[in-house]
Amino acid sequence: MAYSDQAQLSNDNDFVMRLAACAAVELDFAPGGDQPTGWAANNVWLIAASPGFADAYATAVLNGVPRPGNDPGVITDAMILAAVQALPPAS
Repeated sequence: MAYSDQAQLSNDNDFVMRLAACAAVELDFAPGGDQPTGWAANNVWLIAASPGFADAYATAVLNGVPRPGNDPGVITDAMILAAVQALPPAS
């Protein structure tokens, strides 16, 4: 994994939106408090550092996969779910 791959993944809006969608289902957000998109933006760097994420993303980019952050064949929903569940709960 190259840090540049992790950085590119962390800045992929499609990937951030997939994190937010997972967080909306998995985490308990209070009305008026932090919301899934904010949580995703605050935690994307930690999630992108999860084992295999940056490598999978870099391989997809190298192979010309369009919108790799949105492609569940690159980073699966199960991978995202496991990474989200491994972080402390939303506050």
